[in-house]
Amino acid sequence: MLQSIAEFLKEYGAWGLIIHSFIDAIIFPIPAFFTQVSLSLVNPEDALWLATVGYIACLLGTPFGYLIGRILGKAILYRILKQQWMDAATKLFQKNGEAAILIGAFTPIPFKVFTILSGFLNFPLWKLLAYAALGRAVKFYVVGVLFHLFGQAAEGMVQEVSLYLSVIVAPLLVLGVFLKRRYDKRNSRQAAEGVQQQETVEQAHAAANQTMD
Repeated sequence: MLQSIAEFLKEYGAWGLIIHSFIDAIIFPIPAFFTQVSLSLVNPEDALWLATVGYIACLLGTPFGYLIGRILGKAILYRILKQQWMDAATKLFQKNGEAAILIGAFTPIPFKVFTILSGFLNFPLWKLLAYAALGRAVKFYVVGVLFHLFGQAAEGMVQEVSLYLSVIVAPLLVLGVFLKRRYDKRNSRQAAEGVQQQETVEQAHAAANQTMD
């Protein structure tokens, strides 16, 4: 039935991809990637346009997936999603929520799992949207650019490039998040030390003034 729905959506071209991308971020288990590739294969000249509308629709659907997670809770999620998806995504979130979202943009785990888990785990919605915007942009536009440049010949490249993204780009993005967090923590620590030093100086001055009095 789900495959029939996906095939049905393809018949409506860009509008079908918009709908598929939107529900892909909410609950539909078949990734919009397959519809995007199929439509780009038929009309490579529209590949970048398809990437754009699919990307925007995915981001628009993300808050709704988040809301489902807030309302339904994890117990319900295990009934409607595969347990291995939930278990893997939960472990990633427990280690680093930002990295989990970025990894989720490239791994076979459907992205909706991360949007729903973000809501359940009270991960900030603005962070979910920010990291989803980065990760999903890469996912959609890699396909769009390949078909735009190479036409139908890109069909064989997509899977290989997706593999390289999973192996190379995703870890680099995660490393970037890790380094940024360390940089922010160092700045926060230095700021705290600066405030403490200022307080120490002020206390010393106050003590000196009392002595003089």
